[in-house]
Amino acid sequence: MADPLSLLRQYNVNKKEIIERDNQIIFGEFSWPKNVKTNYLMWGSGKDASHNKEYYTLECLLFILKNIHLTHPVYVRQAAAANIPPVRRPDRKELLAYLNGETATCASIDKSAPLEIPTQVKRTHDHDGGESAAKKPRIEETHVQKVREQLAARLDAPKEASVTVDNIKSLSEAMSVEKIAAIKAKRLAKKRTTIKSNDYSDTLGVVGSDLRAILDYDVDLTKDIISRERQWRTRTTVLQSNGKMFAKSILALLGSIRAREEGRPGVPRPQPVVMPPPTILPTQQTQYNRYDQERFIRQKEETEGFKIDTTGTYHGMTLKSVTEGPSVPVAARAPQTPNHPRQMPQNGPVPSTPGRRELLPVTAARPPPGGKRPSRTPIIIIPAAATSLISMYNVKEMLQDFKFVPVEQKKSEGAVRENEVLLQRRKGPSGEQMPTNATTITVPYRVVDNPARLSAAEWDRVVAVFVQGPAWQFKGWPWDGNPVQIFANICAFHLKFDEMKLDTNVARWAVTVLNLSRTKRHLDRAVLLGFWETLDKHMRKNKPHLRF
Repeated sequence: MADPLSLLRQYNVNKKEIIERDNQIIFGEFSWPKNVKTNYLMWGSGKDASHNKEYYTLECLLFILKNIHLTHPVYVRQAAAANIPPVRRPDRKELLAYLNGETATCASIDKSAPLEIPTQVKRTHDHDGGESAAKKPRIEETHVQKVREQLAARLDAPKEASVTVDNIKSLSEAMSVEKIAAIKAKRLAKKRTTIKSNDYSDTLGVVGSDLRAILDYDVDLTKDIISRERQWRTRTTVLQSNGKMFAKSILALLGSIRAREEGRPGVPRPQPVVMPPPTILPTQQTQYNRYDQERFIRQKEETEGFKIDTTGTYHGMTLKSVTEGPSVPVAARAPQTPNHPRQMPQNGPVPSTPGRRELLPVTAARPPPGGKRPSRTPIIIIPAAATSLISMYNVKEMLQDFKFVPVEQKKSEGAVRENEVLLQRRKGPSGEQMPTNATTITVPYRVVDNPARLSAAEWDRVVAVFVQGPAWQFKGWPWDGNPVQIFANICAFHLKFDEMKLDTNVARWAVTVLNLSRTKRHLDRAVLLGFWETLDKHMRKNKPHLRF
């Protein structure tokens, strides 16, 4: 249903005429009274239950559009003189931007407001008659008179002698069989090369002649077009392909379908070649390095004198070889000599090469029997307030793509708010923030804005929180909602524009402040990369069991 506010904006943007007549404002086929209320809220009304909602009238909005060139004090005086309620100063900028088409929507538009049904405007009889008369095709009087004369001449022409039963003779008596066969053959030959004529052309000579002229013109135009045409594809070339052979690809496929329908076994497909598993070579013995003595000293202190290789790995070993040790033939069990530098130890895991990532044993990688494997995905909490610079609308663009996008822009683009967002952070193979090659590692991070839904196990995975400022943000949190104890266990951040004043509570708390520029978007990446660097340091120290 059309509403007066939308039609007023549409007519104002398209520069259409708005008619005011008999205390009615007319938009084409629809009209409303001048004092009808629109769904645009007045500033200061409807903030809570104690304030009643007040809306601007259609006459009020139309009056400000007519006097948009006046300053606000002059406009208010003229509106009071015309006994029209003026538009309040806080609403003026946003209202004019919406009515002029600069913005697609406005926060003051109440979509739940009751709207009055418009009145249908009836067109006058003179206007309709004139329009219909103009649309009717006009026929020249000379053509009409010519057709009448031809029809009258045909009606006045003498009729042929009436045919009776006595006058009918057999065709075989009138002419010979050979002549009848020749006439039939001639008629068939002529029928194959001619188009059936229009019966109306014989009756109406003028119409028939015009139709023949149109057909002749169409044939000439078609011949001209066909003479300039070039054939691009034929029924043969359209089946050709540069990369595939029709006989091998399509015919083989059709043959297999036909064999399956007839119940015959199809052509056996070649079995895929199974590559043998790669041979795992034992690692070379670590060479002596006088600058690496601390590693051997630390290993001896950690194992308390037991012969345990803490640099080993279970990579490439089965469960049996881990529990019982590698099965080495008796003939191959030679003493460790300089001639056998690569002999595998009988007890303990195979030592790994320097730089290789250590893997957990098979038994440790399995979940506990009858239980679910605990999640290792970190959790980040952001504010749910509408005034926060980071929300569920733009958190993926900020923390994943390193670019600040305003929440209002995301809403105008039609973005949908989600309860949870899963970020995919890209890191280099060695952990750097900005990978220099194509090999990257993707680490997931879970983002929520409602911490009341988190369980006790999920609170252990909370690694970061964006602080808004007021202390009531932490109501109902663990650690009795005390911000000092919360920030001792969770890394805290505060996001603001660089020209804004820092909140008093944020200045007293252990919070990392991230300053964004309001206009310089090329500086966003450096600021948001600093967020990840600070968070990585916190997780290495306090949450090393999580994935990051």
